[in-house]
Amino acid sequence: MGNVDLMYLFTSAEGRIGRLHWWTGLGILFVTFLLSDFLLGKEGLIPVLMGLLIWFAGIMLHIKRCHDRDKSGWWCLLLFIPIVGFIWAMVDLGILPGTDGANEYGPDPLETA
Repeated sequence: MGNVDLMYLFTSAEGRIGRLHWWTGLGILFVTFLLSDFLLGKEGLIPVLMGLLIWFAGIMLHIKRCHDRDKSGWWCLLLFIPIVGFIWAMVDLGILPGTDGANEYGPDPLETA
């Protein structure tokens, strides 16, 4: 998997990431969510802010994966459609391979790894 820049992974909408980094990022966000929920609870300002940060990080992660599939980040709006958005993300972002070679969003992450 190589070195992963977590700041880039969770805070930038630029560039592309492969499936492995996407799945790893989802795992990190899921564990962060569970720890946050366990340690901070569900009520109050800090849990709400943590939830917003985790949501933002997830959107950045999905946008970069869309870029790898040679799609605009706006495709992430499908995530707001119940059930359909989840199925789309699992199939399109999680299973299907990215574009071979460079595309308009950057070089192939498999070639640069």
